[in-house]
Amino acid sequence: MPAGNRRTVSLGDTVIADSVNAVVVKEVGRGVYDPVVYFPRADVEMDLLDRTDKSTHCPLKGDTEYFDLVIAGGRTPDVAWSYVKMILGDELFELISFDGSKVAVS
Repeated sequence: MPAGNRRTVSLGDTVIADSVNAVVVKEVGRGVYDPVVYFPRADVEMDLLDRTDKSTHCPLKGDTEYFDLVIAGGRTPDVAWSYVKMILGDELFELISFDGSKVAVS
């Protein structure tokens, strides 16, 4: 579902993503989780993200790739993920989501 307003991701004073085209998803698993915001890659400072070897598989959505955040010589591991292979549909394909415990998502 479209977020309906501007969404951002930041760490300190550094803006990592800024979008009016973000998508909000209510994730489910063993329970219902807080909504997750996914950003189009065009609205993410991809030069701040370094793809890692980590990947996961969600039986409902598909396969992911992960990214570390690299800012001013510091590295925040596994701060973002993106679905690169979808099981059903493609509404999240290659959108980027961020771990709200590691960066500010608003």
